[in-house]
Amino acid sequence: MSEFIIREITPEDDVELALVLRKVLLEHDVPKVGTAYADEALDMMYETYNIAKAAYLVVEYDGRLLGGAGVAQLENCDDNICELQKMYFLEEARGKGIGYKMMQECLRKAKEYGFSKCYLETMPNMLAAQKLYQKVGFKYLDNPMGDTGHCSCPVWMLKELL
Repeated sequence: MSEFIIREITPEDDVELALVLRKVLLEHDVPKVGTAYADEALDMMYETYNIAKAAYLVVEYDGRLLGGAGVAQLENCDDNICELQKMYFLEEARGKGIGYKMMQECLRKAKEYGFSKCYLETMPNMLAAQKLYQKVGFKYLDNPMGDTGHCSCPVWMLKELL
């Protein structure tokens, strides 16, 4: 019997992961400009996260990638804040507690790297994701932080890492 596996990204995951992430973004009517959809990093996720104080985790089931999430330093922010990045899952992975497990693992990594806070941006229609973020302690902000390049993401949240 197969089970969901959460693991670190490998170079071999890049092509399949880019397809998965873009599929999820299109499913949620995310604009192709000013969001993760346009990020060059989407096509080279292993290389993007193969740096100090950064990690990207994928979820695999039966040899197929179903999504992932990562953490890295928030760009152009002097504070010790990381960003939860590119947390997206195909429909077959949703509603099974995988998002919660992935979030816990990403936050564990962020604490391990010594970050004091975790920031994220999302879309207004991604209500299930926002509910999960609130469940683990993220609070809404009135303004964006840092420079994510995602000018089309109008929902900003922050969590203190204890």
